[in-house]
Amino acid sequence: MKVDGVIISGDFDDEMNEFSIQKVKQFYTESTLRQSQLNLLYDYLEKHKHEEGGQFITLYDQLPVHLSQDEIYQLLNDLKKVKEFYH
Repeated sequence: MKVDGVIISGDFDDEMNEFSIQKVKQFYTESTLRQSQLNLLYDYLEKHKHEEGGQFITLYDQLPVHLSQDEIYQLLNDLKKVKEFYH
């Protein structure tokens, strides 16, 4: 199932019950999130969404990508859509 969010895009594999991220903001990537990993990310962002400086996430454990406070809210909405696919 293709997921095209504002911040992230990717495919949800129903058989494997995991989400493969293909794009974060304007950066192409390939990373797979199991339900527990997505929940940890979601919970962390939910707790820190009010911080004015935003947050950084890293791609490939090397490339820091800044998310503004507005982008964090957008990412939370994207992740909420993905969470609905897990079983």
